[in-house]
Amino acid sequence: MFQMLKTIVILFLSFEMTLTGMFNGITIKNSYDMPEIETGEYTQYVDSFIGTGGLPWTCGMLSTAASVPFGLVRLGADTSFIGGAYLIKTNTSGYFYEHHHIEGFSHSRLSGTGAEEYEMFRVTPAVGKSNAGVIPYSHEFETAVPGYYAVYLQTLDCLAELTATAHAGVHRYTFGSSKDARLSIDVSSFAGNSRVEKSFAEYDEETGLITGGTVLHAQFSGRYDGLPIYFAAKVNKDIKEVKIKGDETDLKVDVNFGDIKDSAVELKLGISFVSVENALLNLETEVGEKSFDDVRAEAQAQWEDELSLIKIDTADEDIKTIFYTALYRTMIMPSDITDANGEYLGFDKQVHVADGYTYRSDMSLWDTVRNTHALYTLIEAEVQNDCLNSLVEMAKAGGALPRWPQGAGYSGSMFGDSANIMITESYLKGYTDFDVETAYEYMKKSSDGAVNKVGREFVNEYNTYGYVPEDIDGTKKSVSRTLEYAWQDGAIADLATALGYEEDAERYTEKSMFYKNTFNPENHYFMARNSDGSFVKEFSPNVSSFIDEILPVKLAKGYCEGSAQQWRWSATHDIDGMIELFGSEEYFVSELEAFMEAAAPTRAFLDPGAGFWVGNQHDIHTPYLFSDAGRDDLTEKWVRWTLADRFSTDINGLDGNDDGGTLSAWYVFSSMGFYPLAGSDKYWIGSPNLDSAEITLSNGNTLKMTALNQSASNVYVKSVTLNGEVITDNYLTHAQLMGGGELVFTMSANP
Repeated sequence: MFQMLKTIVILFLSFEMTLTGMFNGITIKNSYDMPEIETGEYTQYVDSFIGTGGLPWTCGMLSTAASVPFGLVRLGADTSFIGGAYLIKTNTSGYFYEHHHIEGFSHSRLSGTGAEEYEMFRVTPAVGKSNAGVIPYSHEFETAVPGYYAVYLQTLDCLAELTATAHAGVHRYTFGSSKDARLSIDVSSFAGNSRVEKSFAEYDEETGLITGGTVLHAQFSGRYDGLPIYFAAKVNKDIKEVKIKGDETDLKVDVNFGDIKDSAVELKLGISFVSVENALLNLETEVGEKSFDDVRAEAQAQWEDELSLIKIDTADEDIKTIFYTALYRTMIMPSDITDANGEYLGFDKQVHVADGYTYRSDMSLWDTVRNTHALYTLIEAEVQNDCLNSLVEMAKAGGALPRWPQGAGYSGSMFGDSANIMITESYLKGYTDFDVETAYEYMKKSSDGAVNKVGREFVNEYNTYGYVPEDIDGTKKSVSRTLEYAWQDGAIADLATALGYEEDAERYTEKSMFYKNTFNPENHYFMARNSDGSFVKEFSPNVSSFIDEILPVKLAKGYCEGSAQQWRWSATHDIDGMIELFGSEEYFVSELEAFMEAAAPTRAFLDPGAGFWVGNQHDIHTPYLFSDAGRDDLTEKWVRWTLADRFSTDINGLDGNDDGGTLSAWYVFSSMGFYPLAGSDKYWIGSPNLDSAEITLSNGNTLKMTALNQSASNVYVKSVTLNGEVITDNYLTHAQLMGGGELVFTMSANP
């Protein structure tokens, strides 16, 4: 079935491509000298086309949008099939490499997620008397580097260039036609099958200022009654005419510049979730009188500074490209939604002021707590502190810690209390500059009983039975919920211990062992159980929940986005206890290796199957578990296999959705030879594929990693030393790494 679906998708993409440019009366210009944009020492290795294509739903869901590190504006092309059809959900970031038409250029999007969100205030160039509609384009005339995107639109004879600040997008359009040059600002644009309401726009002839706003109800923002978004825009050319057309749900501003052949028009557009006035303030503060080239140069300089935090050395240019592209992707989100005056829109829909930190949203926490935030604890302390303070303020305004905050509300995506993991891990690593006591109270509150629609679901049943029963009305993902809730209760216990609350620590430690109640000792799988204690009868570890949705008999009951095999290794808060459930380390290792060997035959396969899938977050850590069972050699073998086989420089260069930089962070860490145990202050020791890496740590220290004799065949670690001292454990601690110095791996071809 999946092979047939793959064939249909490929045929559809091929058909759409053959139609490119086949419009009556249009002559496509087949040559154009694209601008050459000079890159820096590190930005030269970023290829933002990686992960923008491949097969639908298993692709990286990434875009080529121009942005600055951790900004809100991600200004990029919104592509589509011919006619703007959304027949297949190909890329939720708005850009899909194997589309061949552009609808225009919108001002933000989520990075690497499965959610269609933002894509507001889409700007589309046109010439003549009418809008261009969807515009064919060719990758031959397309360029993207950090902070900059450009495409030559052949049918319009127009070069479109984009750059950005944190809260503003700057466009430059150079028209070669002598017809009227136009820009359409779609005030009511959105991603996918979303909607808007209350759209408005105004044009001030005296100042030339164009302002407006809308309330967006997209895949996430629609879950909390909509996100208000405002804009203020200016241009650097005299305007011939402005027409505002449409209504509150479909509103466009048509800006006509007349004949400006071979002359560039610059559009500067600031955004805010608070007000038009703040959108204008953001624009004036961040852009002001700067030219397009000034803004682009500043954006590139910011990226150069951020990427230089880790300086690597390898003779393999592909590895260098994959690494710096991955590091770049970890710095797209979370978004800065704090306006220039410190104001932001809170989860209570009230305007607040961030005092001493930057309020951030768009945190893919269910994913990023597994590794991305650990990277921030090493090299992005300010961003991590921002996130911690923001989470506490979100809980104060909304009543619960969010598991996937987006914009100004709870998306409710996924399940459980992912914030627990990040908060505890941060505190254990020395991050104390936030209201940890308030955070702790919200963590306990969600564990102890139903809070609201964004707290734990079926938590009362979980507390009563010691697991989430499968036969309770409305229950879904019962096994996955139990495993995650137990992990998150373990985080509460660890934080309680750190804060000195011993009774709480004992109580939540006991709850953290609830995961064992779903373990079936007869087949050694975590399985769905009914309220009478019986395990479900229909079961197959080789069927994932994705396949289960189309089967008449459900064989993967209780699992979220995966199979029983993929959820079999999820008790990372009690790894020794999890191994004991298997009866012996030898049996655990044999089963884990069989799981690794069951990985899909190729990267980003249409059906990833039930085996190891690094593109799925709940089993992303599994190569490292071998070392806890005494087989460091197998951790080294499978880490290096994953680095080499599941990442590439292709448009399908990731093995699934990047989810806010999660897959990318896996590559960054694993390349350097260590990987975080989420929720703790520990890092597993792995097998680096770099010759060296110099990490500028957030405390000002420098950690130099060197891998002696490292090569594609020398994947086994003979010894590890830190500042000359031999490391005998399979873990490093955060304190050891933050101390800086020299971490030396001596590599070998033999285990």
